[in-house]
Amino acid sequence: MNTRTTSLRSQARRRRTVSVLIGLALAVIIAFVVQQSLSAAFADAERTGPLPSSTPRPSGQSEGSVIAPSEADGVIRDGDQPTVFDVDRAAVGNLDASLLAALQRAASDAEADGVTFRVNSGWRTPALQERMLQDAIAHYGSEAEARRWVATPETSEHVTGDAVDLGPLPALDWLVQRGWRYGLCQIYANESWHYELRPEAVDQGCPEMLPDPTADPRTKR
Repeated sequence: MNTRTTSLRSQARRRRTVSVLIGLALAVIIAFVVQQSLSAAFADAERTGPLPSSTPRPSGQSEGSVIAPSEADGVIRDGDQPTVFDVDRAAVGNLDASLLAALQRAASDAEADGVTFRVNSGWRTPALQERMLQDAIAHYGSEAEARRWVATPETSEHVTGDAVDLGPLPALDWLVQRGWRYGLCQIYANESWHYELRPEAVDQGCPEMLPDPTADPRTKR
């Protein structure tokens, strides 16, 4: 093999590597833009009209307002994202206690690195979850596509307080590298912001990500 052939192959490999890296970067940017767009739409949910239906919450927890979901339902308005320590906010304070404790431990360590966790969405009432699903259907044009991003009230881990959507990008980057140490794992490949607690990850690492919520057995129960 002559020097010219070797050089051409090296250049081809470099071009493929650059193309892959650019593709990954674009995928992350697109996913983040989609999440921010949906967050902004959902934050205005209380002003966009009635929901078609709602699903009761477990005994002892508020069902929320079908007509106008509010902050009490877990609404977080765009530009007013709380930290994981703002437990007076329903979206944060009603998270599962173990998940919240892990988030606060991680956030304390991240602060030492100059990184702040912001909650874009946390606990939600069924009313808010249903509103978000209907907004997603309108946004994407079909329920099948919407379900790749938003679960039903019956199957959402947000409704049970077992999931949280975090930002901004520096926080997500920090969690990608260190989240497993706290049992915090990204669950869906298409949702870089969606984290749940997997205590076994501390010893075993986070499980392989599912492509999107439609591949999650929990959304089919």
